[in-house]
Amino acid sequence: MERALPEWFDDAKFGIFVHWTAAAVPAFAPVGASEFDLTSPEGWAQAMGESPYVEWYQNSLAIEGSPVHSHHKATYGDLPYDAFVEEFLGGIRGWDPDVWADLFAASGARYVVLVTKHHDGVALWPSAHRNPFKARWQSERDVVGELAAAVRARGMRFGTYYSGGLDWTFGGLPMRDLKGLIAAIPQTPEYLAYVDAHWRELIERYEPCVLWNDIGYPAAADLPELFEHYYDRVPDGVVNNRFDIIRQTGGMIHADFITPEYSTDAAPGWKWESTRGIGSSFGYNREESPDSYLGVDELVRLVADVVARGGNLLLNVGPAGDGTIPLVQAERVLGLGWWLRTNGDAIYGSRPWHRTDGATADGLPVRYTVTGDALNAIVLGTPSGNTVVLPDVEVKDDATVELLGQGAPLVWRRASTGVEVELRGRPPTGPAITLRFASADRLSR
Repeated sequence: MERALPEWFDDAKFGIFVHWTAAAVPAFAPVGASEFDLTSPEGWAQAMGESPYVEWYQNSLAIEGSPVHSHHKATYGDLPYDAFVEEFLGGIRGWDPDVWADLFAASGARYVVLVTKHHDGVALWPSAHRNPFKARWQSERDVVGELAAAVRARGMRFGTYYSGGLDWTFGGLPMRDLKGLIAAIPQTPEYLAYVDAHWRELIERYEPCVLWNDIGYPAAADLPELFEHYYDRVPDGVVNNRFDIIRQTGGMIHADFITPEYSTDAAPGWKWESTRGIGSSFGYNREESPDSYLGVDELVRLVADVVARGGNLLLNVGPAGDGTIPLVQAERVLGLGWWLRTNGDAIYGSRPWHRTDGATADGLPVRYTVTGDALNAIVLGTPSGNTVVLPDVEVKDDATVELLGQGAPLVWRRASTGVEVELRGRPPTGPAITLRFASADRLSR
């Protein structure tokens, strides 16, 4: 399938992911490295047993001796996971989608992707296709539809995540390693019909801008036909590479973008979207202290780095079991949004320069983006004085330079290498400032 990437997705740069599952009721996982960082030195068995992902609570609970298993036995005894599901679904009655949507808009996000069903099989919409094993495991309130309406009313786009590869109500627990994870993907005709009906229902009801599938999909599925159906309904929609990661990234089946997780590694020739939680989990983990979360400075610099290299950032918010977004998460994304209010012109709608990074003469890292005919130099940190020297940049004689957030042009001069820009005093301490060079020739030395 030959299909150009819809421009809106390349322009958006920043989205909010939302993992709100029944596992946010116990809200426990060991705090530490990401699952992928654990896998590399320790192996998959260690990563599965010590997973920092709260939303994997049910699998971690099934692994005897794991931190979750020990915690659960000490805290809840033999209480089944079903009890958390009942509490979670009952609490949805008090959820307010406008509170979420207001926060996401203030964060500067251009799109929101909601987890509509995670691996535990609990659906967040009143589906006509009930779970054959757990008929009550779906929300009678239309969380998906209400959030979609609230998000769109604030000018953002709305996408849907769905776990097509795993649904533990169909079996597969416990998954102790990569082999067990692959074996846990149901391959029965009944499961294929179930997940296919769910995806088509999500498409028809909500017309999501993103189909964000996870883990995989039954091998017998006709994915090209599903995608054609989706594009007919949502012509500017996009599909990720996790329906069949091997064949999609190998070019045998279409994908619009790839999805590094807790990583910013980009693959040449692909549009990419880096996804991660603010902390070490996507779902809310009560064990995480404020120091476990990325600070505002780190988030700003992460966005600048990802965008300079042509990617998007899909940053996750994990509400508590009752739907409350913890203050520690809200303050982080609000801080990022405050920076984007001033510096968004260097982020949204930008494209990479031929050089993605550099440094000022006094050693501050710089990330470069291009917007129209302007070169944006995002200086990561606070200059030590009221001048900034950029050795990597040459500009035309008639170029104008401005500090985003201040309208008037700045004085600049050619330095022995690059250009020297005179600021109106030293900026206040902050994560980054942006110098915009209009009519720059954008040639690196």
